[in-house]
Amino acid sequence: MIERLAEVSREAWDSVANPQGAPFEPFLSWDFLDALETSGCAVEETGWGPKHLLAEDEGSGELLGVLPLYLKGHSYGEFVFDHGWANAYENAGGQYYPKLVTAVPFTPVTGRRVLARDPAVRGALVDAARHVAAEWGLSGWHVLFPFEAEWGELRDAGLLGRTDIQFIWENRGYQSHEDFLADLASRKRKALKKERGTAQHGLEIERLSGDALTKHHWDVFFACYQETGARKWGSPYLNRAFFSLIHERMADRVLLVMAKREGEHIAAALNFIGSQALYGRYWGALEHRDSLHFELCYHQAVDYAIEHGLKRVEAGAQGPHKMARGYRPQAVHSAHHLTQESFAQAVDRFLARERAAVQAEIGALGAETPFKKD
Repeated sequence: MIERLAEVSREAWDSVANPQGAPFEPFLSWDFLDALETSGCAVEETGWGPKHLLAEDEGSGELLGVLPLYLKGHSYGEFVFDHGWANAYENAGGQYYPKLVTAVPFTPVTGRRVLARDPAVRGALVDAARHVAAEWGLSGWHVLFPFEAEWGELRDAGLLGRTDIQFIWENRGYQSHEDFLADLASRKRKALKKERGTAQHGLEIERLSGDALTKHHWDVFFACYQETGARKWGSPYLNRAFFSLIHERMADRVLLVMAKREGEHIAAALNFIGSQALYGRYWGALEHRDSLHFELCYHQAVDYAIEHGLKRVEAGAQGPHKMARGYRPQAVHSAHHLTQESFAQAVDRFLARERAAVQAEIGALGAETPFKKD
């Protein structure tokens, strides 16, 4: 176990977190996760104490697998809401916090979580996490937003399965934006064009990545992020030092979409670029413009994904309003190991009912998408 990602080399971590031949996931990279720690965003003082598990070859010391792991003093920044579980556990006389969490801090995107190619190594890391939870007397260990196949592995290993909904845009072989529009019902297509025209009126929209990004762009983005984050959530999770590190380390994996009015930037949306997906993360505006949020966060992301042949756009948690912009409801998952048996049994019964309700809701929402009916 290590308590700082800096204790393992970038090359060793990335060799198992983003191995050669696997789709690149920016949020699993050493550069991203260490930036969270080095900047002071995901550290013990903020309730995200790193306790990463490593699996190494006994003979050579080669790193065979890793499990990103945090000792959490709260449930903020996770986007899998278990406050009700915490209240019930503590009302019964237990101590729900701290708990162990395997997740990308502040980032509700799907991806690999138990990071090893060998199934035996993955199993050993799962067993180790459960052992730590028991040995430390913790309420449990939670794995947030694994891919569905990995979620199945975790459930086979005895973890409880939870399902939620996100709205994700899928590239159905579109070669141009016109191909995408042609997939929509006529009335929805007209509404989308009108919305984009309203949002873009009098503005210049620019997309920036790599060497095109400057300190000025990041300063403007951070001002937008702080203004919107403070208004909606009270205290944004990330600080300016984090974004400086991302600029230094990952500028070519960033897409910053910005709006200018009369030469001055007024809004910005930050995306991260994977090898198969574009991940929309944070947005903010210094002045209100009708539909500008939809344009920068959703429409521009779709444009970029089509132009660069990406398979999907993940634009964050929640938001049925995304459906009118071509994003479809899909199931996302989490897995939970609860150490207190009777509590785990009660939660398991709840989750069975919740999964059925979520699947029914996905079916109902799917009937309301803007796409042409078959």
